[in-house]
Amino acid sequence: MSEETKYVELCKGINGLDKIILREVRGCSAEVYLYGGHVTSWKNEHGEELLFVSSKAIFKPPKAIRGGIPICFPQFSNLGSLEPHGFARTRFWSIDNDPPPFPTNSSNKAFIDLILKHSEEDVKIWPHRYEFRLRITLGPGGDLMLTSRIRNTNTDGKSFTFTFAYHTYFHVTDISEVRVEGLETLDYLDNLKNRERFTEQGDAIVFESEVDKVYLRTPTKIAVLDHERKRTFELRKDGLPDAVVWNPWDKKAKTIPDLGDDEYKHMLCVEAACVEKPITLKPGEEWRGRQELSAVPSSYCSGQLNPESAILSEDIGPA
Repeated sequence: MSEETKYVELCKGINGLDKIILREVRGCSAEVYLYGGHVTSWKNEHGEELLFVSSKAIFKPPKAIRGGIPICFPQFSNLGSLEPHGFARTRFWSIDNDPPPFPTNSSNKAFIDLILKHSEEDVKIWPHRYEFRLRITLGPGGDLMLTSRIRNTNTDGKSFTFTFAYHTYFHVTDISEVRVEGLETLDYLDNLKNRERFTEQGDAIVFESEVDKVYLRTPTKIAVLDHERKRTFELRKDGLPDAVVWNPWDKKAKTIPDLGDDEYKHMLCVEAACVEKPITLKPGEEWRGRQELSAVPSSYCSGQLNPESAILSEDIGPA
């Protein structure tokens, strides 16, 4: 990347919507729409797209964009009286030119700070005042980091409670050749069975039918292995105890208007979330939730994955 190339560029995206392109020296990039504060693209240095966005995605308010990383706030799914997944993903965010400081890696140049505040319209359906600050960072090695800071700015002394998720859609080559590691033996709520609680059996999670589960008390690191592409996605999270795993499979996919009938084969949602135990903030209090995504080559040993090397590859990388 030449010196003149911008790390951060504001331009027009689909249907004239404002978007920000983040670029790093090695050639990786990310794109963020101000509509929804929505990451819609994350590419590695080879220009390969790592996030799934539906070919039928509707980039037109008031519809949420299908794919990428929708922000679910202040309600996950239909766990409340608001529209499913809340309203943050269908509001226009602003660029935050003067964000309050927080610890950050000074070597990161490709980042953008966004902010969403309550509107008088929103107060009618969710009677609270808040500031939601979102920093999206593309690291020099191509990692994608999202840090959310949500503050209660109510002046009436009232606390508020919310659920939250980064609804990340990973792009996978073939869902039937994908496995998820790090959630074995954990309890989960099965959304296909009225949120009944079960315990995960077996080794890694594989996919052969519709899946919609909320895993509870999950580790800070989860791996998604794309065998076909010999690629492992690593999701690291902080402040987000739950992990939602979703793929609609064929029948459900046909009922989703903004998803192609066969596109379920190329997507998997693994979502850093706080669902089971909602977060409560008193006036003036702030919550922070962070996720970091990286994509690394999978380590194979005679055709079988070595889970240790796949999950630790980032930690024991070049000194």
